[in-house]
Amino acid sequence: MIKRISAEDLRPGMYLQKLEGNWMAHPFWRSTFLLKDAGQVAEVHASGIRDVWIDTAKGLDVAPVLVVTDEPSPSESSPPPPLRRSGPVSMAEELERATRICVSSKQAIVSMFQDARMGKAIAAESARPLVEEIAESVARNPSALISVARLKTADDYTYMHSVAVCGLMISLSNELGLDASLTREAGLAGLLHDVGKMAVPNEILNKPGKLTNQEFDIVRGHPEHGHRILVEGGGATEIALDVCLHHHEKVDGSGYPHRLDAGRISRFAKMGAVCDVYDAITSNRPYKEGWDPAEALSKMAEWSKGHFDETIFQSFVKCVGIFPVGSLVRLKSGRLAVVTEQSWKALLKPLVRVFFSTRSGTRIPHEVIDLARPGAGDEIADREDPVRWAFPDLEDLWRPAELL
Repeated sequence: MIKRISAEDLRPGMYLQKLEGNWMAHPFWRSTFLLKDAGQVAEVHASGIRDVWIDTAKGLDVAPVLVVTDEPSPSESSPPPPLRRSGPVSMAEELERATRICVSSKQAIVSMFQDARMGKAIAAESARPLVEEIAESVARNPSALISVARLKTADDYTYMHSVAVCGLMISLSNELGLDASLTREAGLAGLLHDVGKMAVPNEILNKPGKLTNQEFDIVRGHPEHGHRILVEGGGATEIALDVCLHHHEKVDGSGYPHRLDAGRISRFAKMGAVCDVYDAITSNRPYKEGWDPAEALSKMAEWSKGHFDETIFQSFVKCVGIFPVGSLVRLKSGRLAVVTEQSWKALLKPLVRVFFSTRSGTRIPHEVIDLARPGAGDEIADREDPVRWAFPDLEDLWRPAELL
């Protein structure tokens, strides 16, 4: 959507479609581009331009407007306003917006991480508008943005992983009942948790084969590199610094970099560990195809006693669903289906799209069934291994046709 806004409302991540006024009045050689950092916003302000046109399909929209009341203004110690909620809405309604947010967020994260790779300081505060945008999408529908972010390619992994973990941390925070302020901090921590990967050479990050011991040691250094980058950049909260440094710790004390046991790992680092692993194992990597979401949760449950905090893991399962969006399942009728949306009234009874009969071994007309609806006439018998069936269009089946 193309819209005209005041230059005062500009923020990094917006896509400029047009700058009002004489083209000689501003310092840019073009007027259509993505605003990557606060410095570019400052240049627009310094040029005296009052109004601009932005494309919200390619970048961020205007930040939420605070409602002005006659109440006295809050002090600096007052809690921030609650996250804006305009939902809940259906998966289909939110997917298009979530896709736009993922695209613009990826662009901003690429710019931020490239700065880190070149040794430039990263101001953590500059990432807060992205966190707000992601939090608003999760508030409208918890599954949409997380499912879209999971569709990342192997080449996009490092950047989109940060977006996905941000969304997962926000969703998990909501499930744990954390307040708006802590939810924001958890989201920011998720967005920045892997910035230390920028200290790892690309040929190691994207290596298609098994890493050598020396290469693995280099990768294992990324939490400490990230912590240093955030400290040097300034503005990172203690929660963000902690999650960046400790998201690879395990409750049995076998993690890294400090081999902390359960009693010495913070709640937020434990949350980061669960969110980081889930997105990692459900994503396609240069050396491995991602697991089906339901299979990933099953594997994580097997590891949970030594790897994850069990209470936090159980809350995580509740927020993504026992059969997350995109899971391949077999119904008692013998049909195969893909989970298209969670039913928060019944975790075992999501909405599914039926598309295959195991009895005839053939495709059948697609049908969306709400298994939680009385009289649905079917239910999930078990999850299925997508590798066994090798359906080429499995990822397309959970998305509305208009978004394909």
